[in-house]
Amino acid sequence: MSEINKNNYKEQLTGLCCVEISGESCANCLTLMPILKDICQQRGDVRLVHVEADYTTLELMETWEVEKVPTILLMDDGEIFARCSGFQPEEILQLWIDAKIDARKAGK
Repeated sequence: MSEINKNNYKEQLTGLCCVEISGESCANCLTLMPILKDICQQRGDVRLVHVEADYTTLELMETWEVEKVPTILLMDDGEIFARCSGFQPEEILQLWIDAKIDARKAGK
């Protein structure tokens, strides 16, 4: 899993990425992290990238219009094509990620 900041985010977001945006003291964010890691590893075609929402990434949060954590962004070469905010159960999250990525690939 990669971690990005405002200085390296463009080079980190190549190809299909699942960007997990979390807050340091967010219990739902901590619960979601291993679930996302497993989902991305099982798929094998999407890379998990972590972004900590804090003062150092405020510019990114504004650019990406992130209003709460956890937020998951699905990106293709830095372009957001799907967004999910708030905690989701593992089964729902798996279905959502699969559907969005498969639809993206079908559209190419």
